[in-house]
This record gives sequence, C-alpha cells and structure tokens, in this order.
Amino acid sequence: MKKEFKIIDKEILYSGFFRMEKYRLQHTLYAGGWSAEISRELFVRGSCVAVLLYDPCRDEVVLIEQFRAGALIKPDRAWLVEIVAGAIEAGETAEEVAYRESLEEAGCKILDLMVINEFYTTPGGASERITLFCGKVDSSTIGGIHGLDHEDEDILVRTVSFDEAYRMVESNEIESAIPIIAIQWLALNRQKLKNKWLSD
Repeated sequence: MKKEFKIIDKEILYSGFFRMEKYRLQHTLYAGGWSAEISRELFVRGSCVAVLLYDPCRDEVVLIEQFRAGALIKPDRAWLVEIVAGAIEAGETAEEVAYRESLEEAGCKILDLMVINEFYTTPGGASERITLFCGKVDSSTIGGIHGLDHEDEDILVRTVSFDEAYRMVESNEIESAIPIIAIQWLALNRQKLKNKWLSD
C-alpha cells in the first residue's frame, strides 16, 4: 500500500490562544483504493516540550501543580500534578524551551539534559507533538510558588522522592499522561541514569 492523503478543503474555525481547523480529506486504504471523503476537526497546537526534573544525588523528582481547564469535568480534581512543560515559540529549539520553562515554572536550573522520547499526545484530534526530556537538577532548594504573571500562571512547586512520585502514579494522584510516561521511564532507567550523572 502506498500511504497517501489529499486535502480537499481546509477551514479555520477559530483562532485564539489555540486554533481549531476543519479538514475535508481522503486517504489511501490498506485494502487498496481511496477512502470516502471524511471531515475532521483538528485542535492545532505546535510542538511542545516537557521536562522531568530529577536530582540523582537526592533521588528526588520535581513536581508542579496548577489549575487546568481541561480537567473541569472533575471539579474536585481540576488542579493537576504535572512536570514542567511549554510550547516551542518561533526561533526556539526544544532544548532552549526546556531550560527556559524549567526556570519560569519551577525556578530550576538544569545542569544536564537528555531526550527521553518524542511523541504525539492525542493524534486523533490534536496536532501537539512533545519532546520529553529528563533534566538533572539540584533539588535541595527547590519549592514555592512560580510562574509568569502575564501568562496567569500560579504554579506550586515541590520535590518528592522517586518512590513517592511512583506511588502517586500508581494511586492515580497523577492523572496527566506526560508525567505518567516520564515517571514510568525513570522507573525503568533510574539506575542507569544515576550511574551516568553521578559519575560525571
């Protein structure tokens, strides 16, 4: 099968902080030929970055907590425990965003940075693609309230042991997919990462 698609029409339904587009398109089928014309709405958000901030000396993870409109469906759980994240602006690299957002959202200076993976978050209806990093930090003085006033950010920052972070994933206290992926990755790679960063 030759994988192809063709866009018949594209319409911008809304353009604000985010953008909503509507497509009419067709794509080739595994059994051969072309699909019927289909219509899809697409929530457009560009490439983003997320950073799992980890202190290998203290075996601690930096977590942030903030209000999320997407979690309004459960009003008592609208404040989500997450990791640092942000959008890549024009002219920025993913690495630059990782360093910038770590300072803005958590007051953390990254000492070393490595890519964990790149992936789409919800490709069934959104264009967002994440570069997920792990950043080495000194967590001994990290905490408090951070964020940018002009972005209406009100972010509570705390450090927890790796064991506590993993317990929070298992007990569903962390409900956002990106920190779940990051903490599970750390569970698989923690010793190797500690060996690398503690020997540098």
